[in-house]
Amino acid sequence: MQHRFVDSIPEQLDEGVLYISLTYSTVIHKCVCGCGNEVVTPLSPTDWELTFNGETVSLYPSIGNWGFECQSHYFITRNKIKHALKWSDKQIERGRKAEQAEKKKYFSKRKRKRRKE
Repeated sequence: MQHRFVDSIPEQLDEGVLYISLTYSTVIHKCVCGCGNEVVTPLSPTDWELTFNGETVSLYPSIGNWGFECQSHYFITRNKIKHALKWSDKQIERGRKAEQAEKKKYFSKRKRKRRKE
């Protein structure tokens, strides 16, 4: 997979390209399964983390396209795609609940910290 740092996301996305907008803290690409869906991965402490080593990029955690019919699941590590195991509906539900709990915890801490300041 290639990566391109852009100011804003182009209207037409090329297959096999990660478009990275640091201005908008967003990475977008076409689903690697070939279904054509656009995958948006917001960069934040509670969403995805981008690593750029000067040559390649990695996104963490994995990308699970549970809202798409394909339900593809993969990692992007050093510009390479590594397909991951498909999750069951129960695993997807647990993962979503865990993400919500993490976000709630993170934003609660931020809110308490701001009150102290």
